[in-house]
Amino acid sequence: QVQLVESGGGLVQAGGSLRLSCAATGSILSIANMDWYRQAPGKQRELVAFIGSGGSTNYADSVKGRFSISRDNAKNTVFLQMNSLKPEDTAVYYCKASVRRTTTTLYDYYWGQGTQVTVSS
Repeated sequence: QVQLVESGGGLVQAGGSLRLSCAATGSILSIANMDWYRQAPGKQRELVAFIGSGGSTNYADSVKGRFSISRDNAKNTVFLQMNSLKPEDTAVYYCKASVRRTTTTLYDYYWGQGTQVTVSS
C-alpha cells in the first residue's frame, strides 16, 4: 500500500523558517495533485497549499507570500517551504496525495501522519 512519510517539523522562533518534506512510498503508478493541510488546536483542518500534476499552485490567503509548495516527481516528494513564520502558524501539518496504484485502479487519496510545527514568540 501507499504511505506518506513527513519530516521537517519542529520548534522555531517567530520570523524563522522551516522546510517540510513528504515522501510517498509503496505501490505507485502515478501521483496527481499533492496538498498540505494544517490543524491548530481547537480549529478546523484547513488547506494551506496545493500543487497539481502540471505544476499549478494555490495558497491560503494567510500564507501567501510566505509559504511555497514544490514537488520532486522523481522522488514522489512534496515540499513546503515556510518563511517568516508567525505564532499563528503553529499547527499539525499534514500532506495529502492523490495516487494511482495500478493501471486497473482509480486515483485515491492518502494522508501523511502529520508533523508538529510550533512557532514561539
